[in-house]
Amino acid sequence: MAGANMINRRVALIGAAGATGTLLARGAAAVPEIDTGRVQNGRVEFPAWTALTERPSGGPPNPMPMNERVGFAVVGLGRLTLEEILPAFGEAKRSRLVALVSGTPDKAARVAAQYGVPRQAVYDYAVFDRIRDNPDIRAVYIVLPNSMHKEYTIRAAQAGKDVLCEKPMAVSSAEAQAMVDACRAAGRKLMIAYRCQYEPYNREVLRLVREATFGPARFIDAVNVQNQGDGAQWRFKRALAGGGALPDIGLYCLNAARFLTGEEPVEVIARSFSPPNDPRYAEVEETVNFMLRFPGGTVANCATSYGMHESRLLRVHTPGAAISLDGAFSYHDKQLRIACREGRAEAVEERRVPMQNQFALEMDHMAECVLSNREPHTPGEEGVQDHRIMEVIYQSAASGQPVALPRMDGLDRTRGPAPSAS
Repeated sequence: MAGANMINRRVALIGAAGATGTLLARGAAAVPEIDTGRVQNGRVEFPAWTALTERPSGGPPNPMPMNERVGFAVVGLGRLTLEEILPAFGEAKRSRLVALVSGTPDKAARVAAQYGVPRQAVYDYAVFDRIRDNPDIRAVYIVLPNSMHKEYTIRAAQAGKDVLCEKPMAVSSAEAQAMVDACRAAGRKLMIAYRCQYEPYNREVLRLVREATFGPARFIDAVNVQNQGDGAQWRFKRALAGGGALPDIGLYCLNAARFLTGEEPVEVIARSFSPPNDPRYAEVEETVNFMLRFPGGTVANCATSYGMHESRLLRVHTPGAAISLDGAFSYHDKQLRIACREGRAEAVEERRVPMQNQFALEMDHMAECVLSNREPHTPGEEGVQDHRIMEVIYQSAASGQPVALPRMDGLDRTRGPAPSAS
């Protein structure tokens, strides 16, 4: 009898569980589409769930399936690669890490294990050209000292791979042009990693300037400075770096002025300084201040240094407003403010733009260009032009005189189509 009661209790419990499951299933079926979302045009989408007064969430990221993404081999496992680029693959939608190239075997093995890169997809520099035989590698991201960019860009292109190369593109305009020519001859794409041109806050400033929301940009103030440490690092070696603060961090100021206006400067005047008794600056400069005059009337005042506390500022002054982007050239924290008149008051608006990983954005843009066979927004020609202007900046700093540049009419002459909204 007791056994029968136990069986009855088990049946009752199973029945209750079944009934609960049925209720849950019915409840799930009753959840409205605003909460379950829908698949449309290959994307998971949700209808708006907050009032029109609220900022939209942006929706699910909708990454491509992993096997459809463009596989990258990352060349060079220094600080930038390990601290920023490799983690960014976790936020990428069209890119995936498939191979590593390093001259340090133990580090390469450790990093490969951390990111799930198979042992056979880890290369050293001596066997770099074997990437030709790896079909998973469609693009190469070169993150090496500046003087090595040319060699590995050309070798990658000759191995049949498209190339994303860190900035500065090379150590001279001649080397940069040789990289463009080699990629063109090999029928491969070349993109320079001007991450700020893909970053949402910088692109919001671009929109305000190009649409003349507050009137034309009359004056641009760009500052990128940091206090460098140990002189043993490659950035202090001219043979490896090609220069000091100017090509390393001052390039951001130069590129921002060109990027925002869309124009090319017609005149440069510059000054440079290095502490006379500091052995770190025996080969490269510490500080450069330069002014660019653009044909549309904009003047850009730019400053860069290895000898000042970190500051990365971008200001655009127009007749109707002052636009300020703090942390403009930094990897992470940014703050955008717009100051303008509001009645009898001066209103200062903080504009918050959804943050996105700028390394993931630039890699995904490169991947999109590979997949759709389109020209990158920041092709090799963009890097060549920056090198030409930097050479004129050095010329002006050496002579103390302004230097005129040939006038180039038209906007964005060295850029490809704008990146698509991510």
